[in-house]
Amino acid sequence: MRDMTYGEYLRIPQLLELQELQSGAEHDELLFITIHQVYELWFKQVLHELDKLVEWVDADELVRGGHQLVRVLKILKTMVGQLDVLETMTPLEFLSFRDFLGSSSGFESWQFRELEFLLGHKQAVHVERFEGTPEHAGLLRRYEAPSVWARFLVLLERRGFPVPAEVLALPATQRTEPHEGVQDALVAAYRQETGLVEFCELLTDLDEGLQEWRYRHVMMVMRTIGTKMGTGGSEGAAYLRNTLFQPVFPDLWAIRARL
Repeated sequence: MRDMTYGEYLRIPQLLELQELQSGAEHDELLFITIHQVYELWFKQVLHELDKLVEWVDADELVRGGHQLVRVLKILKTMVGQLDVLETMTPLEFLSFRDFLGSSSGFESWQFRELEFLLGHKQAVHVERFEGTPEHAGLLRRYEAPSVWARFLVLLERRGFPVPAEVLALPATQRTEPHEGVQDALVAAYRQETGLVEFCELLTDLDEGLQEWRYRHVMMVMRTIGTKMGTGGSEGAAYLRNTLFQPVFPDLWAIRARL
């Protein structure tokens, strides 16, 4: 094996060429680009970790799956912390280059849509929006694949906890909705199997971490552009507010009143 430098291994020269200022000279555009590129890298890593989590769940290896969840939780905390950096940008500093974003919008992040699909937040409109693009095939694959929650319910059934057959038979494209029968199985699992409790609590932490990131993202947008329309014709903060308090694992929250 030949000697390899740090820069070659990480492809640093290529990486540093990716922050191309559309404004040409506006100081704060570099921060905006850097933060959002880093977010996309984190989305890629989170998808990578959750795909491994699915493997562990399918293999009944919840301790190892829990390790992947802990790592994802640390990443989500890092992502929230990065908003502190972005919030050092004042509204006027953002306006200095906002027009150069053109029709682009964070709404177009296909990796975030893939993450939502993997966690069970399925919406066909987000697949249709990317039709005719190179990203469509990957989004469709995620949309049609069983979610993390669906895989976990199969494991719960294997462990002897009666998950309703109609829930297990739902199409993979069905968005996760609360179900009383699932909650009955979860309550029984919480009372009988410590390992399942620990794993469910990590899933709840993941759900809470995602909701925390959504909330902080909304507040960052509001303090930057207020009630203005978002880039690319999106509704900006108004749209993002509608995404708040929509858990991806609603049954895990519903059972709190029954334990």
